[in-house]
Amino acid sequence: MAALHDKFGRAITDLRLSITDRCNYKCVYCRTGNEGALYADLPFADYLRMVRVLVGLGITKIRLTGGEPLLRKGVVAFVRDLAQLHRPNGNAADPLDLALTTNGHLLADLAQPLKAAGLTRATVSMDAVDPDRFARITRVPSGFDNVLAGIRAARRAGLWPVKVNCVLLRGFNEDQIIPFGMFAREEGVIVRFIEFMPLEEDRVWAPTTVVTLDEILARMAEYRPLVEIPHARSETARRYRFDDGLGEIGIIAPVSHPFCGHCSRIRITSDGKIRTCLFSVWDHDLHAQMRRGASDEELAGFIREVVQKKEERHHIGEPDFVPASRTMVHIGG
Repeated sequence: MAALHDKFGRAITDLRLSITDRCNYKCVYCRTGNEGALYADLPFADYLRMVRVLVGLGITKIRLTGGEPLLRKGVVAFVRDLAQLHRPNGNAADPLDLALTTNGHLLADLAQPLKAAGLTRATVSMDAVDPDRFARITRVPSGFDNVLAGIRAARRAGLWPVKVNCVLLRGFNEDQIIPFGMFAREEGVIVRFIEFMPLEEDRVWAPTTVVTLDEILARMAEYRPLVEIPHARSETARRYRFDDGLGEIGIIAPVSHPFCGHCSRIRITSDGKIRTCLFSVWDHDLHAQMRRGASDEELAGFIREVVQKKEERHHIGEPDFVPASRTMVHIGG
């Protein structure tokens, strides 16, 4: 099968697959703290079939997300099944790039089994290096030590590079920028700062809440100079290394420096809907096609049609911006 391209000529090679919208954290920039899961988790066999069809269409990178994906029993076996798939040329020497985004709370015990099953990389969400600030953001009083243990276990297991994602929200954790720079150097991880996007359940986003790329760079320069590292056009993060070569940070800046023009991603929600952009106002029900008895060839045709509807860009901060039809926890990161 020919590789997937959208109508703007962008190659679609990356899949974000949510395997649950349940989460054991209640982060203030994501959830109200009142809502739980809203959508069904599908059997892993259904996700596996979707992925197999997408790999046949040229998907080479798969990231498991949630919710919190490690809440799903059987996730290690699912990773093992995914690792048996290979890139479209069929060469067993070309395995898929299998990654995971997790809040890290359950990672310490699962890092080594996941690595043995075939997971390539791990990204841990962690929004403060101060335990009290961490508890205020996550609304989980005792989670910090678990997350730190999970990060260190991922490093030991070889889930490299281990990335630590921090969503910056003015009034909550912008004072953590320099401490995170120190953390990157001390723990041997890549810290990535993410600009706050209008994807939270409370719908309280405003431009004034965003800590921008330029502000992050200025603040970090007070600690040590940074040198920019070249990055692939489809990468979401701008990458920087400290001037002495010790430690790396990235900045994902969809609000102040959008990167939509080189987007290579689609998403599948936990209930089997394709989303062509984080800010889509439509879902495309792939699982419904499966329930109707569609063949793999028919599923591939459906996916191709959906990809042609991929948006050119988001409209954050513009007068005509319409919020996404789902919030982040119910989409998958």
